[in-house]
Amino acid sequence: MNTHHGNARRGTVAALAALTAGVLSLAGAGAAGAESATAAETHPIASSVLGEDYKLTLTAERGTADDYTASVRLRVYTHSGGAWRQSDSALVGEPEGWFWYPLTGKGAVCRFSTSSSEPAPIEISLLRTPSLGCSEPQHFTLEEGTLHAG
Repeated sequence: MNTHHGNARRGTVAALAALTAGVLSLAGAGAAGAESATAAETHPIASSVLGEDYKLTLTAERGTADDYTASVRLRVYTHSGGAWRQSDSALVGEPEGWFWYPLTGKGAVCRFSTSSSEPAPIEISLLRTPSLGCSEPQHFTLEEGTLHAG
């Protein structure tokens, strides 16, 4: 009879070990998935199409060190071969120098001015926080699909 209990006990221990390993691997996958999802979280803020040649987008990118911060990226797409292809991008302001919630909420864009002239002036002002108001304007120039700051 002791042999029967010993086999049952070994079977139970093996089943618990397998279950624990499965739970740990799921927890690890979930944590890694949540971490990479947070690191890659983005939110479109605004876009502008300049004729048939260029499309400009502003995107908030959630901070990696602090969920409350964000970076803002200005991207330029050129129309080629029937599709939009990214030709350049630039940070607007400092990396993670914005706050995520004001950028993803109502009234995030104070000013997004573009022109279809060549070179094209671009002016961007975004909401820092409701109490701080809008940022100082950031200036860029778009020339032949390439962004220049200032």
